[in-house]
Amino acid sequence: MPSVELWVRIAESPLAMHIGGTAWFPLLESIHVLAATLVFGAILTVDLRLLGLAGRRYRVSRLVGELVPWSVGAFVVSVITGLGLFITRADWYADNVAFQIKLALLLLAEINVAIFHLRTIRAVTQWDQSRPTPLAARLAGAASMVLWVGVMLAGRWVGHLL
Repeated sequence: MPSVELWVRIAESPLAMHIGGTAWFPLLESIHVLAATLVFGAILTVDLRLLGLAGRRYRVSRLVGELVPWSVGAFVVSVITGLGLFITRADWYADNVAFQIKLALLLLAEINVAIFHLRTIRAVTQWDQSRPTPLAARLAGAASMVLWVGVMLAGRWVGHLL
């Protein structure tokens, strides 16, 4: 893990000072929350379909094809704005338990989605409209929901833990 001195240097950089001391911080924060909400909403829609709890009349491939590009784009925006927020208090965020949990859950969520896209969805033509979907798809959907709810909750807690 990088040293505290590195985090302090990042937080004291001209860009970090500018973002933290101007209207850029609340602007980036607002965009970050909106983008994260779009990511969560798109993923939740697919997860609910995988679990057979909603959208059962839609093919999984259709939902994935239409929603994944939106979630990927929103995720990129969320990461960029999140980095902008992070640098303003890098030393504080790096030591924040909620932030650490959020990053760990994000990593697990990305591993889950990678496995889903590299393995489970490859055979989608065999189960696209199945009720219920295969166990691997249901497990991916359940894991995704739990992980992304955790990401959103941990993200909300970041600003409230000292």
